[in-house]
Amino acid sequence: MHHGIFSFLKTSLATALLAGGLSAAQAADLRVLTHSSFTVPKPLLAQFEKDTGVKLRITKGGDAGEMLNKLILTKANPIADVVYGIDNALAPKALAAGVLDSYTGAAASRKPAAELPAPLVPVDYGYVTLNYDKAWFAKNGVAVPKALDDLTQPAYAKLLVVQNPATSSPGYAFLLATIGAMGEDKAFDFWAKLRANGLKVAKGWSEAYYTEFSQNGGKHPIVVSYVTSPAAEVFYAKTKLAEPPTGSLSLPGAVFRQVEGVALVKGGKERAAAEKFVEFMRSAAVQQGMQTEMWMYPAEAGVAKSDAFKFAPEPTAFHAPSDADIAAKGADWVARWTKVVLK
Repeated sequence: MHHGIFSFLKTSLATALLAGGLSAAQAADLRVLTHSSFTVPKPLLAQFEKDTGVKLRITKGGDAGEMLNKLILTKANPIADVVYGIDNALAPKALAAGVLDSYTGAAASRKPAAELPAPLVPVDYGYVTLNYDKAWFAKNGVAVPKALDDLTQPAYAKLLVVQNPATSSPGYAFLLATIGAMGEDKAFDFWAKLRANGLKVAKGWSEAYYTEFSQNGGKHPIVVSYVTSPAAEVFYAKTKLAEPPTGSLSLPGAVFRQVEGVALVKGGKERAAAEKFVEFMRSAAVQQGMQTEMWMYPAEAGVAKSDAFKFAPEPTAFHAPSDADIAAKGADWVARWTKVVLK
């Protein structure tokens, strides 16, 4: 971003913190646990520390699934005071484990653009879906798939890479989308056919996208990623592009609306500082600045979307099981997926 924009964001952040009664009167070391994709512009993090007197100690705990597992395993002696990156797919697991503490501050009281169950406060949202490498399909004369079942056919053998739902939030989200669209039994029949057709499984999103995806030098031209990923390809291109080199396949049964949130960790040491961080993540400054860093839409209602998202139109349809079914059956679904796909 340009310096002038950061000047505006800096002013709006300071205003938000002052409006929330935040001051730098008491210094604190705040332990922040996030997933590996957490990226807020450094000038905003520095401004938060300056305005509040809070020193941020950010730990990236791997993909969101791994991060939550670490939080649960250390419940008796929490490794963080506040956590960012638990999404609507993982929320039932986090709530059942009792690792989050209640919060009723200003950010929690404002109606967001996308909802999460309390005590999670929504920060951003996006859509997990399939991305494809346009050049690979053009070069190899293969038709872009029109339905999920196409991926079980010989013409698409060994083309798809997904993330393990046991360790990856987009991987889990994609599994949930298939179950929500097809029903449990048909979804796992579909996954069995994918395995037979040479499905590649990566541990997390970074491995799948940056190592296995053909756009980045891998062997697989279809990857589970985000609707905004093609926009990011244009944004980060070394030479200006008129169109993205990748596209989103928002096929029926392949789209999951992911909402990520921030929450206080139960048993955390620095509650006051953690509350400041929650408000910070929903401030206009962060909601604007994070869009072209984490490539998610802002959860704060009324915050304008980045111009970069012209290559990332929101899907009109998405699928998921009910929250109750995710809470009751999510662990069993992952175990069944592991048996069907990996064993």
